[in-house]
Amino acid sequence: MSLAIKTARASLAGACALVLAGVSSPTLAEDLNVVCWGGAYTKAQMEAYYSPWEDKTGHTINSIDYDGSVAPVKAQVESGNVDWDVVDVELSDAIRLCDEGVLELLPLDELPPAPDGTPATQDFLDGALTDCAVGAIVWSSIFAYDESRYPDNPPSAIADLFDTETYPGKRALRRIAKYNLEMALMADGVPAAEVYDVLSTPEGVDRAFAVLDRIKDQVVWWDAGAQPPQMLADGEVVMANAPHGRIFNARVVEGKPFRIVWDGQIWDLDLFVIPRDTPKRDLAWDFIKFATATEQQAALASWISYGPPRQSSVPMIGRHVETGIEMGPHMPTAPENFQNALQVDHYWWADHADEMNERFNAWLAQ
Repeated sequence: MSLAIKTARASLAGACALVLAGVSSPTLAEDLNVVCWGGAYTKAQMEAYYSPWEDKTGHTINSIDYDGSVAPVKAQVESGNVDWDVVDVELSDAIRLCDEGVLELLPLDELPPAPDGTPATQDFLDGALTDCAVGAIVWSSIFAYDESRYPDNPPSAIADLFDTETYPGKRALRRIAKYNLEMALMADGVPAAEVYDVLSTPEGVDRAFAVLDRIKDQVVWWDAGAQPPQMLADGEVVMANAPHGRIFNARVVEGKPFRIVWDGQIWDLDLFVIPRDTPKRDLAWDFIKFATATEQQAALASWISYGPPRQSSVPMIGRHVETGIEMGPHMPTAPENFQNALQVDHYWWADHADEMNERFNAWLAQ
């Protein structure tokens, strides 16, 4: 064999080795760990965000469910062992974690513009972009009931959730202070616009807990968003506080006899964040830019009734992928649903969460 042939074969072998090394390289084969709330919401994200991004980039998303507690984010960052790359969090948590230096600062000017060229920073709703977070959905905490239980006098107002005399039976409530305190005050006659003024006084906090006391022995507490529709379906409760999209999915997709009461809804934002010092920061940011583009935000709304935080996405909202129903009337911001709505005061909760949760946990233990 000539030296030239040997050299050519050696070069070819070396090139193949480099190609194979590139194929198996951690950079090219890197997975991304994305943390979300599970259930119908995560399914919608898989369809609208995860699969299209995987097809586009060749990377794989590991979907991780959680209950909304951000303690693991802080623990991972503080230990220097970060393996949650993107986390879907509520706005008050995004604000607090950013203030504590737990999250990556994000170059928001790199977000894709709207189709007409409007910069993303002008296209997102107020509050949907922060130094460390990009809006994912607009959603509401509502209560729902089983229609078969109340054929003649169905619940219609937030006060009915706390009226066990007219509407006997167990209630399902989320095991946190937020939302429960606001709902209790609105049920007691406090106008939505005054809720946080009242909660900012010791007497107002006492008043909220006094309302919760009325139904405490009739409450089944839940921690994960998939639980309240299951509790209703099992007959464990007759009413349930829940993220509205969970009830939408149970009613429209699964055919359950559940109805949402929009009165006193508490609307909020979920956002994507990147824990500080994740080794996959650039990949995580690429995913967030993709998932929060106008088209992807509208695509999510075709799977579940969570509203897009981008204004340019709203005209693109069409029909539900599986059932074909129009999605617009099922959005929390639809005019007929938004007549007595309260926006979560994210800054109030960022300042008072520890105090209120401590009081709430002590109350639960009594």
